[in-house]
Amino acid sequence: MSKLTHIDKAGKANMVDVSVKPDQVRTAEATGHITMAKTTIGMIGRNKFKKGDVLTVAEIAGIQGGKKTSELIPLCHPLCITKIEVRAILDKTGVRINSLARCTGKTGIEMEALTAVSIALLTIYDMCKAADKAMKIDEIRLISKTREDI
Repeated sequence: MSKLTHIDKAGKANMVDVSVKPDQVRTAEATGHITMAKTTIGMIGRNKFKKGDVLTVAEIAGIQGGKKTSELIPLCHPLCITKIEVRAILDKTGVRINSLARCTGKTGIEMEALTAVSIALLTIYDMCKAADKAMKIDEIRLISKTREDI
């Protein structure tokens, strides 16, 4: 079993010291889905929500959320993010969110990609909850992560 990196020798939470690691270009992609009623999907497609354009607002919220990851998750390092992209895609059962996050730094950016997806999905839930009480957020997962030496 792998050693937990965020636990010290005494078993206490610990922010990992990455100061000796080399800078690398790091990229991560994540995805998630919100399932909803067909009528809700139709309302989103026709832009019929009083709060505004659900898909565009979700994409912007996801970008903002990704940038705030180190403020939300206690042991995450603040990163010099160079790119966050969030795409909301309407499908037959709801909305699929895909994110891509990139940075140049000493530690990964997968938490930012996952946070971007999560916040985008929560934004959709918030904007549509008056019309659909049975929405379900699921399938949030990391698709890929890479690192390249500079």
